[in-house]
Amino acid sequence: MKLYRFLSADDTSAFCHKVTQALNKGWALHGSPTYAFDAANGVMRCGQAVVKEVEGTYSPDMKLGEQ
Repeated sequence: MKLYRFLSADDTSAFCHKVTQALNKGWALHGSPTYAFDAANGVMRCGQAVVKEVEGTYSPDMKLGEQ
């Protein structure tokens, strides 16, 4: 089964660490990263989709970050 996650966070090194951790757990980048101004909080936000192939059957109860 193919899993999909969208990672997002403020534009800090923490976002890069979040993506790096996902890559090291076997996730792969999917598409281009996004970058937008969050006017409500006055900060820039980053986003990156990642995908991963795993065994099993999908369930909405799955904790995707633990895969």
